[in-house]
Amino acid sequence: MSQLELYFDLVFVYAITQVTDLLGEQTTAKNVLRAVLVLSVLWWAWVGYAWLGNVVRADEGIVRIAMFAATAAAFITALTIPEAFDDLPGGLSGPVVFALGYFCIRAIHIAMFWLISGSDAQLRRQVIRWVPSVVIGTVVLLIASQTSGWVQTLLWALALVGDYLGTLFAGEGWRLRSPGHFAERHGLMVIVAIGESIVSIGVGVAHLPISWPIIVASLLGLTVSGLMWWAYFDTASLAIEQELGSAEGQRQIKLARNVYSFGHLPMIIGIVGVSLGLADVLNYVGNAHLHSLTDALYGIPLFCLYGGVALYLAALVFTKWYATGAVGTNRIAAIVAILVLIPLAAALPAMAGLGILTAILTILIAHETVRYDATRAEIRGQRD
Repeated sequence: MSQLELYFDLVFVYAITQVTDLLGEQTTAKNVLRAVLVLSVLWWAWVGYAWLGNVVRADEGIVRIAMFAATAAAFITALTIPEAFDDLPGGLSGPVVFALGYFCIRAIHIAMFWLISGSDAQLRRQVIRWVPSVVIGTVVLLIASQTSGWVQTLLWALALVGDYLGTLFAGEGWRLRSPGHFAERHGLMVIVAIGESIVSIGVGVAHLPISWPIIVASLLGLTVSGLMWWAYFDTASLAIEQELGSAEGQRQIKLARNVYSFGHLPMIIGIVGVSLGLADVLNYVGNAHLHSLTDALYGIPLFCLYGGVALYLAALVFTKWYATGAVGTNRIAAIVAILVLIPLAAALPAMAGLGILTAILTILIAHETVRYDATRAEIRGQRD
């Protein structure tokens, strides 16, 4: 991975932070939907450059200039996330600036793929088949910037559907020069998102005096983040990367697209949801002026916390099954347990609710570590 790609990714670190802030402003179903839409748009912009950087060096020649230009466009887009739907008084139109920034990111991406495919007829045909979906997505998003309310939200959804489905049906004529590099880029974004969940723990209590409830809740939240990391990086990501590396032709492209480009988005969404839930739990247990230790976490924050972990595990189950054919029955059982216990968590103090979630993840990871010790050693041994 080049240093310029890391520089480019830093903008998306900031963008994820902005999405988390947007999600926390108003904990309503409408705002959650909007946060998911924004995150999905940003993810698709980032995914394009993950493919580009795998075909050609991102820090050489004209591609370097293009990467800096795309970074600038992505940063302006990230700045306008709080206004992506509702324009703030004064200044430029936030929704329009967001849409134009996204258009610039995609236009630069298309231009670079067009240039580098000049001597590769198959890749050039693939780019031509793919361009219509990009045009549809960006144009509909520009139209959405001129609307408001549910019409605007619906147009955002249509833009994403057009872009994502267009990519799915455009074919498998892409190039993947380095499977390890591709897997590493996506793994880095998972770490970035998990890091945001840790930041949320600190932000949730930064203005409060330290106390034992804060310490305990922080450690529980950190344990949840650590176990989510473990669930991905201990063996799952390695097994999938090995399958990607050994695959050839269209199967390799399908794995890269469906497992990484598509399959990793629910992971990121789930982690961002967990971030909101953790921040609220810490606020509940630490802010004695607004809450007591017996107050329960409920509604959207509770759904984001428990549902976020469930969605993250579900995405892991899907990606590993798609790549290797292995069905993670133990993880499916953990997902069912998490969803079934949401009503119980809503009736208990917020700290207890977080404790239950931590216990489920701890049991899951401990069970996997012991039961699949030989398989784990084999997978990690192949990587070493």
